[in-house]
Amino acid sequence: MESWWLPFVALFAASLIVTLLATPLARKIAWRVGAVDYPNKRRVNKEPVPRMGGIAVFCALTVGLALQMLGPSLFGWPLAFATCGIGRINYVLVYLSFVIIFVTGLVDDKLSLKPWQKFLGQLLAACVAVAGGLVIDTVVNPLQNTGFELDLAGYPITVLYLVAYANIFNLIDGLDGLSSGIACIASITMWVVSTMSGHIGAASLAIILCGATLGFLRYNFHPASIFLGDSGSLTIGFVLGSISLLSVSRIAGLTSIIVPLVVAGIPIIDTLSAIVRRGRAHVSIGQADKGHIHHRLLGEGFNQRQTVLVMYVWTAILCAGAILMTQVPVMPRIIIFIVLIIASGLFAAHLHLFEPVLLHHYDPKTGKDELVAPQDPEFKIEAEKLEERHEEHLRHLTGYRPPNQD
Repeated sequence: MESWWLPFVALFAASLIVTLLATPLARKIAWRVGAVDYPNKRRVNKEPVPRMGGIAVFCALTVGLALQMLGPSLFGWPLAFATCGIGRINYVLVYLSFVIIFVTGLVDDKLSLKPWQKFLGQLLAACVAVAGGLVIDTVVNPLQNTGFELDLAGYPITVLYLVAYANIFNLIDGLDGLSSGIACIASITMWVVSTMSGHIGAASLAIILCGATLGFLRYNFHPASIFLGDSGSLTIGFVLGSISLLSVSRIAGLTSIIVPLVVAGIPIIDTLSAIVRRGRAHVSIGQADKGHIHHRLLGEGFNQRQTVLVMYVWTAILCAGAILMTQVPVMPRIIIFIVLIIASGLFAAHLHLFEPVLLHHYDPKTGKDELVAPQDPEFKIEAEKLEERHEEHLRHLTGYRPPNQD
């Protein structure tokens, strides 16, 4: 019997090795161009860290995709690795969309683009991917086995889906190894699902991304010597979204759409809770706060590594549930999905993810300790005090000690 898994091993190994070799180079480039995250009140890092890790990830993706296409002629791999998606997917345009999203993030790492400029880059990348064939025309209801035609609406829906997928991984990139580690778990899950369903193109890209993110974790896990930056987090999220679309035909079952959402459950929950939390606090959705999952876990007393590992385990549980959903009939599938939602919702409630970040303010006139909402006039002063206390707490948790001053 032919060893069907050997090409996947080769793709994984190639992307892993390329990332291990390219990350030190990416770090040097980031230092050279000044793409560095310096410590401030919102960042957990207490020392300057370069942030162009996406360069290494993109190099690994490029080499892996080239190897996938050339493998059948160079190594005698099954022809499916070079012809997967031909006639439906234009891989040149799909790769071009990866280039666009990567360059958008890279420029932002250096110049700190305005939000609308970043959005235009993401929108362009998604439109190119859709032009390359990554689009869903019909959604099938598994309960009634009937299809709902999206027609022209499928194009903007797919564009928004890809942009959203890119941004949720960008937004969760707040601790060493968090976004890259979750992406690694998500990509190996998508490889399993795609392999079982026979979608070679999706499986190949998933295993390439798995190798790239795992190799990057060698440098990105706490204490990180380099960050993904937007060049990395946007690219990773966009590629994961593309894998989820490659793993379905233009006619997608509802489960095929739900599974990628379950796999990316942690970033989705974090993003959704931030929107709700800031809405309840009557502040802009774009207003940064310290109410994200990792902030809440740090506040529970976990250190950086423990916080990241807790989120890895949470992601792994969701991914295991996603795989199980693809192997059981419709009703058990629905039950598993509901259980995962309830369990995640309870954990989110325990962490108070949906509650506004309120501050305690002592009023010497009344002698009472009152909650101050972000829209109150005294918020800025109280926020600065809280930031200082939180910063000291993080120093204690991470074991950081400032260098001696001569």
